[in-house]
Amino acid sequence: MTFYKLKRLLAHLWFDVSDAQRAIPPDLLQRLAARVAASEQRHSGQIRICVEAALPMSYLWRLNPGLTMDQLIRQRALMLFGKLRVWDTAHNNGVLVYLQLAEQAIEVVADRGLSQHISPGQWQAMVARMRGNFQQRLFEDGLTQALEEVSALLVAYFPVTADGQRINELPNEPMVQ
Repeated sequence: MTFYKLKRLLAHLWFDVSDAQRAIPPDLLQRLAARVAASEQRHSGQIRICVEAALPMSYLWRLNPGLTMDQLIRQRALMLFGKLRVWDTAHNNGVLVYLQLAEQAIEVVADRGLSQHISPGQWQAMVARMRGNFQQRLFEDGLTQALEEVSALLVAYFPVTADGQRINELPNEPMVQ
């Protein structure tokens, strides 16, 4: 086992769900859920937030010189996008905002309905703007910024219809694990 891989394994073993719960305490969970609900009143999209303390060991064992940690975190975000059924919305416009604490990384995964309008460079720029908040452990600021930026895109491409009816297809409460 290389030193790099051992260092990463230890970092992820150190973090657990209690670290995630400290970073995103119950009062912040409530504020974020309210912000998601308010956002979703302005568009037909669905937003899910997932905060994870560390990658599961099954992901860490995949780490090798040909696979970067960023790629591994992206794989995890894509898996959670499916597991949380963010892809399964009526208009294919679900968005997952994934925060990984051990690496202080963020990923935004959008379903095909929205991603067809946004270039990969625009997504990367959005994530880069948020990264600073997370690296400074300003989780509320970073997640609020993520919600605002994703909401602006959803309002632009999927505004609320004239009848004003919308169905909440996914839970508004962030998932913390």
